[in-house]
Amino acid sequence: MKLIYHIGRYFELMFTALRRPEKLKVYFKRLIEEIESIGINSLGIVCIVSVFMGAVLTLQVAINFTSPLIPRYLIGLSARDTFILEFSSTVVCLILSGKVGSNIASEIGTMRITEQIDALDMMGINSANYLITPKILAAIISFPFLNLLSIFLGIIGGYIIAILTDVVTVQDYVVGLHYMFIPYYIVYSLIKMVFFAVIISSISAYHGYYTSGGALEVGRSSTHAVVYSIIVVLLFNLILTQLLLT
Repeated sequence: MKLIYHIGRYFELMFTALRRPEKLKVYFKRLIEEIESIGINSLGIVCIVSVFMGAVLTLQVAINFTSPLIPRYLIGLSARDTFILEFSSTVVCLILSGKVGSNIASEIGTMRITEQIDALDMMGINSANYLITPKILAAIISFPFLNLLSIFLGIIGGYIIAILTDVVTVQDYVVGLHYMFIPYYIVYSLIKMVFFAVIISSISAYHGYYTSGGALEVGRSSTHAVVYSIIVVLLFNLILTQLLLT
């Protein structure tokens, strides 16, 4: 029953938050600020993780492809498809759940316990719409760009390994990148990223918005936001893969 209660309250909050704002100019300014907070400030962690994971993945695949019957260009193909289909969407979003999700929950939770949200409500402002909608829109805009950047840098990480080591030649790696490329995989990855953006930003905002108590409860809300965001992301990853690839 508690789960049903939270699901109902979540959708009620989202219905309130996604109403059309009264002053678009104010919300546009908020949107730009949230894009910087959610998207631009996440560039560092996404870049570092993607490059190193691309390098490690290429090394691992090359080491395990020991049979002379396996063409070496399949190393590049494996790295490419792994990043496009799974890493740069699902795994990157699991990382962003920790960074972006906890930040959203703690920010809104702090506003709740310091009664800033109550002050907005008393002034006649739709606090849910003012605080949550720009974050959701910023995530929807930012996450697909982070996805494409992660794919590019992951492939670059594998390319660097091809240059610096002898596990695979640069020529074989590049041939593998081009071999049997399916453009729809990029579309699939971007669709997943949009869904995950909504999931992470909205669930984190929900836990922050209904924080009660003091600073300790803000920490708990952040933890719950990260945990539940990861669970729902993994669930929708399974559902979207079934719907879009089979």
